[in-house]
Amino acid sequence: MKAIIAYIQPFKLGRVIQELIEIPNFPGVSVLNCRGFGRDVPLGLAFEVLKERERIEIVVPDTMVESIIEVITREAHTGCPGDGAIFICEVNEAIRIRTGERRVELT
Repeated sequence: MKAIIAYIQPFKLGRVIQELIEIPNFPGVSVLNCRGFGRDVPLGLAFEVLKERERIEIVVPDTMVESIIEVITREAHTGCPGDGAIFICEVNEAIRIRTGERRVELT
């Protein structure tokens, strides 16, 4: 399993989510509002230029990673600085709180 974490511009969120739920067996998504800056900000201005972003978190089987990355990349793209970033992390174990099941596939 993989965790996909993406930071995107807020005005792109609706379209990204709309396209993600069209993927067969899409397991679900968490969205958090956050603020931050990228490497294109001069160090002295970091706290003055924190930009609003949406953080999308999705845990999926390895076979779904590429299709999800393709959707996020296509729908969040504007071509301007600040479009965001996607990170992929290995998930070693998942535990379903309701039942206590371990190593649960989340599809």
